[in-house]
Amino acid sequence: MSFGRASRRRFTLLAATAVAGALTLSACGGGSKAGGGGNTNFIAGSGGISTVAKGDRVAAPKLDGEGLDGKPLDLADYKGNVVVLNVWGSWCGPCRLEAKYFAQVSEETADQGVRFVGINTRDPERDKAINFEKDYGVEYPSFYDPIGKLILRFPKGTLNPQAIPSTVVIDRDGKIAARTLQALDADELRKMIDPIIAEK
Repeated sequence: MSFGRASRRRFTLLAATAVAGALTLSACGGGSKAGGGGNTNFIAGSGGISTVAKGDRVAAPKLDGEGLDGKPLDLADYKGNVVVLNVWGSWCGPCRLEAKYFAQVSEETADQGVRFVGINTRDPERDKAINFEKDYGVEYPSFYDPIGKLILRFPKGTLNPQAIPSTVVIDRDGKIAARTLQALDADELRKMIDPIIAEK
C-alpha cells in the first residue's frame, strides 16, 4: 500500500516539475514563437515583429485593474492614442535589457500621441517591481498583475502576449496592430511603432 502511494506521489511530483519547466521556458524567453492559430491575418515581419493590416485588426480586450502605485488603471483612458503595452517582470533578464529603451522611446514619442503602459506579472512582491521601474527610469504606469489574469483577456488566435517579455501595440482605434515576443532595443521598438504612429 505504501508503495502505491509513493509511486503516485513521485508521479505527481514529476508532472508538476514538467509543468513548471514548460512555464519557465515560455516565460522570459527569446520569443521565437509565431503565435496565433487559424486564419489570423497577421504577418510575421523582420525581427520577430508581427503586424496586422488596419482593416483586419481586432479590438484589444478591456484591461483594467490596479497599478503598481495602488491606484486604478484602465486602458480605456488611453483610447485615441497609440498604446505600447509591455508585459514584464522584475525577475526577467530580457526585461531588464529592454527597460531603458522603453523608458527612452516613451519620452521621445509622448508628443506624438503615444502612451506606454506596462503589465507587471509574476512578481509576488510589489516592491521589487517598483524598484525595477526606479532603477530603469520607467515613468509610465504599469498594471500590477502578479498571477497573469490580464494577459488571459487577450483573445486566442490574435496577437496576444505569450511570453515575458511581450510587447503589443494598440492603434488609435483601440485595436491590436502589432506584437513581438522578445526583448527590443530602441531601434527595433521604433520600427514596430512608427508605422502605427504614421497611420491616419
